[in-house]
Amino acid sequence: MYNERREQIRALLQVKPFISIKELEALFPDVSGMTLRRDIEYFESIHEAIKVRGGARSMKFITTQTDGSIATRMNENVRSKDSIAQRAAEFLETGRSIFIDSGSTLQHIVQYVPNDRFTFTTTDPAAALELCKIGMPIVNIVGGRLDHDNQTITGAQATRFLQDINIDIAFLCPSGLSSRSGFTVGNYSECELKRVVAEKARLVVILMDASKIDRSLPYTFASFDTAHVLITNAPLPPELARLAVQKDVRVINVSD
Repeated sequence: MYNERREQIRALLQVKPFISIKELEALFPDVSGMTLRRDIEYFESIHEAIKVRGGARSMKFITTQTDGSIATRMNENVRSKDSIAQRAAEFLETGRSIFIDSGSTLQHIVQYVPNDRFTFTTTDPAAALELCKIGMPIVNIVGGRLDHDNQTITGAQATRFLQDINIDIAFLCPSGLSSRSGFTVGNYSECELKRVVAEKARLVVILMDASKIDRSLPYTFASFDTAHVLITNAPLPPELARLAVQKDVRVINVSD
């Protein structure tokens, strides 16, 4: 009965973006709510679902891969990404707790990190290894599920880890920016993680090449109310530029 119940829940996760505890209680009237919550935790542990308030979201429906793999992105717009990262490195402050997001643009920032007293936390294993080679910086790598395509660590465990970390300066990369949706990504788990970081940080620095401008993906992790600095390589469209001024977001165009 135990295995049969979980197979039925798995089947639901394959066809529905969200299943509620109430729905499961109606489907399995002889099973306690506590047991059904443990079932959801099981599917979260094997990365088939994410536990949310009132039920679970299916991983099948919460990932929208729009940018291609990290290996592909690392070879795109290399000069622009390097210029953005070099300018972002000017916001590093010694003695601070600094979060470095995963992403092809942020991998360029490591070469501009001086051998000094920093404490870095990152979801990017490759960046963590390179930061360790510098010498003096302390490097924390977030624990959780490793996303094969993006080479980043995501999931509920990663988000819980970050909730216990103090963050002073955060460097974040979106997959899109629009006046209507703000800073967006295509992966729900990644969105939740970035949102936690953006809300905790004293200074939020967004790194974004021009291909992401006027692009909207399903999940919003920040807005101009949350961001403090936006570094890009092209002028913002008028509507976004006005919004940045209204919200006192400093926009740096490295192509100027």
